Amino acid sequence: MTHSPAADGADSLRIASARGRWTLLATVLGSGVVLLGSTVTNVALPHIGKDFGADLAVLQWTVNAYMLTLAGLILLGGSLGDRFGRRRVFVLGTVWFAVASLLCGLAPDTTTLIAARALQGVGGALLTPGSLAIIEASFHPDDRPRAIGLWSGFGGIGAALGPFLGGWLVDGPGWRWTFLLSVVPALLCVPVALRHVPESVGAPRKDAVVTAGAGGRRRLGFDIPGAVLGALALALATYALTEARDGGPVAVTAAVGSVVAGAAFLRVERRSGDPMMPPAIFSSRQFTAVNLITLCVYAGTGGFFFLTALQLQIVVGYSALAAGAAMLPNTVLMLLFSSSSGVLAKRLGPRIPLTVGPLVCGAGMLMMLRVGPGASYLHDVLPALLVMGSGMVIMVAPLTVTLLSAVDASNAGVASGINNAAARAAGLVSVAALPLLVGMGPDAYRSDAAFDTSFSRAMPLCAGLLAVGASVAFGMLRQTAAASQPSHGRTHGWLMEPPLVSRFAHHRTVE
Repeated sequence: MTHSPAADGADSLRIASARGRWTLLATVLGSGVVLLGSTVTNVALPHIGKDFGADLAVLQWTVNAYMLTLAGLILLGGSLGDRFGRRRVFVLGTVWFAVASLLCGLAPDTTTLIAARALQGVGGALLTPGSLAIIEASFHPDDRPRAIGLWSGFGGIGAALGPFLGGWLVDGPGWRWTFLLSVVPALLCVPVALRHVPESVGAPRKDAVVTAGAGGRRRLGFDIPGAVLGALALALATYALTEARDGGPVAVTAAVGSVVAGAAFLRVERRSGDPMMPPAIFSSRQFTAVNLITLCVYAGTGGFFFLTALQLQIVVGYSALAAGAAMLPNTVLMLLFSSSSGVLAKRLGPRIPLTVGPLVCGAGMLMMLRVGPGASYLHDVLPALLVMGSGMVIMVAPLTVTLLSAVDASNAGVASGINNAAARAAGLVSVAALPLLVGMGPDAYRSDAAFDTSFSRAMPLCAGLLAVGASVAFGMLRQTAAASQPSHGRTHGWLMEPPLVSRFAHHRTVE
């Protein structure tokens, strides 16, 4: 018989209680290691390529293998937690992530490294939805907003330190330690979670089909076919884009397969009793617009940060530590002003900030065209990143507020999950497609002149994606102020992680 938090009052944890603080610590450690797995990698890429003698495609896959499995499986991970227990799946995901991180750090070749990165993403997809779902399911309603705020704040600090810490490790003991670093907090999280975190499972959405399990108990359905087809479509599209520079029947076959898998995914979602992406939710014009904006914004920024970390090291000549530190102002702006931006969006409505923000962000990207050989940090790099960060402050929190105000409260969880997956998928496709679009060859990162030329071509494309997002916001969003709904989204530095709340709006503790 599973432990019932209700029996000892643990379903209404207080932050002031010892168990409440331990629960909060476990969720922060869990989500923190996933964030660390994303933020420390970009600054290590040139060193990984040099050690393995690898071409640009390997560097792309080092980033994309992780993002692929995380984006493709994150909604399924939330569903698994809701059915089998959020703590149970959270702990499983944490252990999985730690083992995969160890494999990354010990990888003897690029094939092993890329496979281990994909496994890291699977672990992240299992534990990330559970970290916030545990807070929502366990804390007393009066303490829940503060608990979420603390969880977000500590995560933001981790995001700010990630590139800096990654650079220090790369320049010191080596790039492998950027992966090994994740093992310790992950393993510390497990005993804390097992001892202190209450177990809970989800209640179905009002439109979900519930099946009867053993003994007649009601069980939540989840969409495995949809998850598999969605991940397959993303994987094939990413492969086709990454390998397209060489042409050949394999890349063409992958592209066709991606289209077929995508069509099958849409068909399955229309027919599923409990789809991971319910088509009916897109009947909201506001929700559809927010996700189109998300695709544009995260595609542009994903490509920007991938290439900028390389540009600063390859062309400008920064060390990995200096490149990581260079990005800190952007993150600091996000941490200091994002919450005020969200409040302002509630008063003004979404159209103005979601039109102005992407345009300002795009202007910062265009200013990066001045960053080349011999560039000055104070006169060239810093102004561009400050403008970029200001644009992100203007747009990211309003994106969250608008998303949650666009759907019924009972669908807030699935709406947030869809938006999170869209953001990660956009960044994934961007990292795969940009080098192809700007003519970046397999060995471009070994030549500062060649890479600088490709970077100069890529920045206008990234800025253009932001401009498209601004156009969508101006044309599709209402100017009326957003409904007053709590925003639980995260704005973790340059990752701009979108809101990820539990898949279902309600919860019940395990009997």
